[in-house]
Amino acid sequence: MRGRVLVIAGSDSGGGAGIQADIKTITMLNGYAATALTALTAQNTLGVQEVFPVPPTFVKRQLLSVLDDIGADAIKIGMLHSVEIVEVVAKTLSQTLYSSIPLIIDPVMQAKGGDALLQKEALERFCNLLLTRAFLLTPNIPEAEILVGFSIKTPDDMKQAALRLHERGVKRVLVKGGHLAGDHLVDLLLTEEGIVEFTGERIPSRHTHGTGCTLASAISIGLAQGLSVTEAVKRARTYLIKALKTAPGYGAGAGPINHSITIEG
Repeated sequence: MRGRVLVIAGSDSGGGAGIQADIKTITMLNGYAATALTALTAQNTLGVQEVFPVPPTFVKRQLLSVLDDIGADAIKIGMLHSVEIVEVVAKTLSQTLYSSIPLIIDPVMQAKGGDALLQKEALERFCNLLLTRAFLLTPNIPEAEILVGFSIKTPDDMKQAALRLHERGVKRVLVKGGHLAGDHLVDLLLTEEGIVEFTGERIPSRHTHGTGCTLASAISIGLAQGLSVTEAVKRARTYLIKALKTAPGYGAGAGPINHSITIEG
């Protein structure tokens, strides 16, 4: 059940999100994480202070170094930041040798505090080059609103957003409902087999930094280990909920969750 996941994403100096969260999550779920860094960020629980993009040629070098030697059973894409990085990732992964590896795309557009992590001019290229190539797309509510162009206020709106993305060619979509109002939360998964709702109660905590990265990486390693999409999402949610409930409480703002937990199965 080991499984190899290549993560393409940015670094979080605070350790709660990005590549750091991805590596911790995949490792705790008994997988192997390799990485291709797209950007370095100076950030903490209070926000992002600065972003330093990695040159696109070096992003490509990282991708090829991993794929041509270690390989990958799944590729998780997070923060891409710029037009140039979107283009080089899309072009590299379209090569025949790598095109069959499932892409789990977490469309990272902004940090928890609202700081932009995907440049506005890169959004169109992202949609044109990568969106429909996703094996699974995992937007939260604000990201889904940007992608579909309408407001999402209810679970029914989430369903309509998932259907709209499916109509645009996205095969499978997990719309995460954590940004909706209320204590009863719904995550909605659309696959070729229909729509599945995962429900739960909101965990009262300000320590939610990195939840999106964590969930997408937990799903990615599940898929790399041979789980179905529904099974991978179910196990990933179990991991995330436990990590949220046991958050260490670090920082003065939106602190990290506890990645150092284990779950059965």
